[in-house]
This record gives sequence, structure tokens and C-alpha cells, in this order.
Amino acid sequence: MLKKLQARARELKREAYAIYVAARDPRTPWSVKALIFFVVAHTFSPIDLIPDFTPILGYLDDLI
Repeated sequence: MLKKLQARARELKREAYAIYVAARDPRTPWSVKALIFFVVAHTFSPIDLIPDFTPILGYLDDLI
């Protein structure tokens, strides 16, 4: 189980770095940069944008 968690942590680190590089690349369209910004902002925001009582979407929002 610990090996699986370590492997997943390495994958997440690699994916986060890939997103960082994509956001910094001048060839990346502004719309993709905006999407990256909103995804990261939503991830670290303490505000729950979709309430949990909304069927399926509220819990899916928390899971993501």
C-alpha cells in the first residue's frame, strides 16, 4: 500500500510540474492559461462553489 501511495505521489508531482511548465510557456494559448488558473484557484479555495446538497455535482466537486 505504501508503494502505491509513493508511486501516486510521484505521478502527481510530475503532473503538477507539467502544468506549471505549460502555464509558463509563451506558446500556450491564453484560454488554456486561464483554465489552469481557475483549476488551481478552485483546488486551493476554501470556498465550496458547488454545495454538497446538489445531487452528484456537490460530492464530485469535493472529490476533485
